[in-house]
Amino acid sequence: QASQEELKAAYRRLCMLYHPDKHRDPELKTQAERLFNLVHQAYEVLSDPQTRAIYDIYGRRGLEMEGWEVVERKRTPAEIREEFERLQREREERRLQQRTNPKGTISVGIDATDLFDRYDEEYEDVPGSSFPQIEINKMHISQSIEAPLTATDTAILSGNLSTQNGNGGGSINLALRRVTSAKGWGELEFGAGDLQGPLFGLKIFRNLTPRCFITTNCALQFSSRGIRPGLTTVLARNLDKNTMGYLQWRWGIQSAMNTSIVRDTKTSHFTVALQLGIPHSFMMVSYQHKFQDEDQTRVKGSLKAGFFGTIVEYGAERKISRHSVLGATVSVGVPQGVSLKIKLNRASQTYFFPVHLTDQLLPSAVFYATVGPLVIYFAMHRLIIKPYLRAQKERELEKQRETTASDILQKKQEAEAAVRLMQESVRRIIEAEEARMGLIVVNAWYGKFVNDNSRKNEKVKVIDVTVPLQCLVKDSKLILTEASKAGLPGFYDPCVGEEKSLKVLYQFRGVLHQVMSADNEALRIPKQSHRIDADG
Repeated sequence: QASQEELKAAYRRLCMLYHPDKHRDPELKTQAERLFNLVHQAYEVLSDPQTRAIYDIYGRRGLEMEGWEVVERKRTPAEIREEFERLQREREERRLQQRTNPKGTISVGIDATDLFDRYDEEYEDVPGSSFPQIEINKMHISQSIEAPLTATDTAILSGNLSTQNGNGGGSINLALRRVTSAKGWGELEFGAGDLQGPLFGLKIFRNLTPRCFITTNCALQFSSRGIRPGLTTVLARNLDKNTMGYLQWRWGIQSAMNTSIVRDTKTSHFTVALQLGIPHSFMMVSYQHKFQDEDQTRVKGSLKAGFFGTIVEYGAERKISRHSVLGATVSVGVPQGVSLKIKLNRASQTYFFPVHLTDQLLPSAVFYATVGPLVIYFAMHRLIIKPYLRAQKERELEKQRETTASDILQKKQEAEAAVRLMQESVRRIIEAEEARMGLIVVNAWYGKFVNDNSRKNEKVKVIDVTVPLQCLVKDSKLILTEASKAGLPGFYDPCVGEEKSLKVLYQFRGVLHQVMSADNEALRIPKQSHRIDADG
């Protein structure tokens, strides 16, 4: 938001500070020339309305992007934004053929009922019967990829394989989707499998209003018994900012009508649904609480009751790495029994392990299904996951330091040169501030501070920025905007990739003040709240 007058004033001040003619020492003169040229380059960008608009919106990557030479001069920032987005779209279209967006699911069903429902009398003479028999009784694998054909057309190829108790089969599907307008799209689907005959389907999505949309899916399934038609229609509407209402009608083999309300906020997710249909009718209520922590922890519970019985589920999920989420759910139902469902999401792949523990409601099965995963998770998190993530972060930081080492060294040399060039100006500023009992920076440090005892083994990495900070004082005030302080004159990044802070000890009206500010936090001093009490 700086005006042209403010830019000119800052440019003149830095020019006076770094002008080569103001320094007689040959080494200082060389350093001043280099910094003076950098200031001049920055002013050239910011003083031109077009290049400034590009830089303000997109930073250096916008200035370095090819194609700006064809842009007319005298364009507004809005027109420049449109031009940049056009160039971005052209680049995205060139990348379309390289993007397939693969998605997959692997499900492995485990029968562990022998852990709780054993028939000791019947099998007591069978060799090896003293050990519970845990079996894999079903598996399911599905995979899909997308192949963008044009900016509006996409081909989707998917397939799945399933097996249960020795019997199985699979199918393959091809869908062609076209975005017809900003309000909707249509999709044609063709499929075939060894258990079922050919499938032809049509799906249409349409925004009726800004707050309402409809989806219709028609399908024809060919089999030895004839043609089985099916139709599913979903009408959805935004009830408020965080709440959606759904009405679903399904006609075909399993006809049903379903209505549901879903409320999703920053801290919770609530769903209530009612279905009337053949063969199942039910009512379901579920709630999920989202903790606002770094691991994105969520706990959930649900109750589902209908003609098939009653099921109560509860569980939790947590982010264990940058791209992985681990979750576990306990399902207790009549007559379904007790099951434990473990799910791992890794990027676009899902691994699902439903473990059936017992057909009866046994307290021991519920207890072990609840406590067992918690004990195993906390043990793995402490002994495996946490050390792995720490080592991974260290490797990434080390790699980042290596790739930026030459650039950081150059920034360090420029910062040290700037500090040497500031000495005379800072001396005059301090004399003026002392005369009016104004703002004097006693000490200032920038970098990584370690105050937590749990991180006492970590190394403190800070640099002294007393001189450059004092140089920014004007009329007994120091104002820093919301941006990384590593870019200030006389500053550089002493710990790439790590959290940094600025700690300032200053004197105002003869009284000591102290403040610590986060790297990207705005700072304005002096302030009464920074004052150090005499008792302290």
